[in-house]
Amino acid sequence: MADRTIQGGDGIRTFPFPVELSVGGVGMQVGPIGADRTWHADAPLERVHRIDFHVVLLFGEGPVRHMVDFTEYEAAAGDLLWIRPGQVHRFSRTSEYRGTVLTMQPGFLPRATVEATGLYRYDLSPLLRPDAAQLTGLRNALGQLRREYEDTATLPLSLHTAVLQHSLTAFLLRLAHLAASSAESVRQQSDSTFTLFREAVEKDFATNHSVSAYADALGYSRRTLVRAVRAATGDTPKAFIDKRVVLEAKRLLAHTDLPIGRVGAAVGFPDAANFSKFFHQHTDLTPAAFRAELR
Repeated sequence: MADRTIQGGDGIRTFPFPVELSVGGVGMQVGPIGADRTWHADAPLERVHRIDFHVVLLFGEGPVRHMVDFTEYEAAAGDLLWIRPGQVHRFSRTSEYRGTVLTMQPGFLPRATVEATGLYRYDLSPLLRPDAAQLTGLRNALGQLRREYEDTATLPLSLHTAVLQHSLTAFLLRLAHLAASSAESVRQQSDSTFTLFREAVEKDFATNHSVSAYADALGYSRRTLVRAVRAATGDTPKAFIDKRVVLEAKRLLAHTDLPIGRVGAAVGFPDAANFSKFFHQHTDLTPAAFRAELR
């Protein structure tokens, strides 16, 4: 297989959606999770890696431990993991993965569906725990999607793709409802102040670590911003910014061979010593020690 990895501006190799492995070459795949699971021959799934497509895992057995953005999640039978493009993750070497996996290429669904289903809500937990009724609906919708995906003989490709998009939308709407059903998710969705802050941090965290600067840019008082962020996350705005900076630093340390100083510069610390001090304060590890743990 040709190496189609993308070298991003941050130096991280990102594995694209493997269209050539999809039935009919459409922008999605759905099927069983097996011992031979893979989406790229050169993407060892038991090592930390990044992809540019969506992955939804519905587990038939458990427990399964899976790392997403350096947080370990433990999923039981009937739980789901929703991993979004750009997030780094790693399959467990010791867990048995059984169930169904859905992968989807960005751009396969129209924009209105993307917005309605919250495909890029990175603030939501990837681990979802449906109740019995929700799980039944999700399994039925996913089963119907899989049947349509595997049936390539009934319809011409254009209609087959359209049916897949509609079936996929039905499943994702159920999934989005589940993701938004917790009290924390509802609070975050309803709090426009926090939403605007979160989006601003995502855009500028590499160059702006100042709470006051974000408050001024958004037109809020610092006190209003503190109240909104604490209500949505339990953290202060400064802690929220720092966590995003630490996450990006971890990604760069795990995925690239950039010198520590250049990693620091990429997340807003021109001085390598200050970056190392910041990273150690938030992780209890030096950047070098963190990188060594993953190699």
